[in-house]
Parts: sequence; C-alpha cells; structure tokens
Amino acid sequence: MRFITKTLSNSKLKRFLILTLLLILYILISAISYTNAVCEDIANTVFRLHVIANSDTDEDQNLKYLVRDNIISYINNISNNVTSKEETMKIAQEHIKDLEKIALDTVQSNGYNYSVKVQIGNFAFPSKKYGDIILPPGYYDALKVKIGEAKGRNWWCVMFPPLCFVDVSTGVVPDESKETMKENLSEEEYALISQGSNDIKVKFKIVEVLQNFTISGIFM
Repeated sequence: MRFITKTLSNSKLKRFLILTLLLILYILISAISYTNAVCEDIANTVFRLHVIANSDTDEDQNLKYLVRDNIISYINNISNNVTSKEETMKIAQEHIKDLEKIALDTVQSNGYNYSVKVQIGNFAFPSKKYGDIILPPGYYDALKVKIGEAKGRNWWCVMFPPLCFVDVSTGVVPDESKETMKENLSEEEYALISQGSNDIKVKFKIVEVLQNFTISGIFM
C-alpha cells in the first residue's frame, strides 16, 4: 500500500513538473515571438550607416573614422530636412556615387590606395545601444561603406531617425531624434527600446542568438 501511494505521489510530481516546464516554455516562446515581431517593426522604420575598416591596425581604424566623419558630414548636408526612412534612402541612392567618391578621396588624401565600395542593402545587425536608446538585432536597410579588404572592426550609426550625432560624452539622444522615432514607432515599441532594462537586453540577446542560428543554416 505504501509503495502504491509513493508511486502515485511520484506520478503526480512528474506531471506537475512537466506541466510547469511546458508553461514556462510557452511563456518564453510567446515573449520571444512578441519581441521578434517588435524587432522587425523597428527595423522597418530605421536606415543605418555601416563603415568597415580595412583591418584592425590603428592606422586603418583611424582612417575608418575619417571616412565616417566625411560621409556623415555630407549626408547631413543633403538630408537635412528629411522626414522619413524612404526619403533618406532615396537621397542616399541618388548620391551613392558622390558618397563613394568622398570615401575614396578621403582614403587617397591620407596616403592609402585602398579600394572603396559603397552599397545600399538589407544587412544583419546585432543589438546596439545609441545613448539612451537600444536598437534590437535584426535585418536593417543600411548604407554600407567597405574600405579595402573590409576585415577590420566596423562602426555603425542610424541615418534615420538621425542618431549619428549622439553626444557620446552624455550618452543622450537628442530630443528631436527621439520625437522622430516616436512618430515612426508605436507607443509600445518606443517604450521598449527606450527602457534599456536588463530584461529588454536579455530578450534582444535571445532574438540575436536565434537569428545567428538562422544565418548559419541551423534553422533553415
């Protein structure tokens, strides 16, 4: 009798543990699915700039920053009054030869003979913090600038809404840029990226890991 009672007790415990694990798994999958959907919505409103150095030497990294500064300065002049991602992309596409020339002139005027390739496309990005705003991982439309062999550390920012001019000393995104983001995101989405909590960072990291698995073909 005692054996039967113990067996029933163990059976109930196992069922309880299984149901608990299934519930936790359901909540986790739901949270990840929601976060992934939000990540996609945010990515659809953002246009980024991505500059990749020839190598990781100090000289090549410094050159990368010079190219970055000249590219941003030119973009700021030609897209000063843009109000949408689509308009920013259109302007960048129309001036892509000019942007490539600016990058190449910067490289050559500093004594290097590296090639430069500038292209607009949809590329994978990890989670990234811009001041007090956190952008989730995902595929973003971006202007990519590749210097030489493009095997060095890269640098990126957001062309729209304009976050390339975040004051790194204060780590604060200008109010104007925040207002633009609010206009292009739902209230819930904006609250998510502006919280910066550890919970949000963990969710974004999980999405990033899953996307890396997909890229490597594990979930393809």
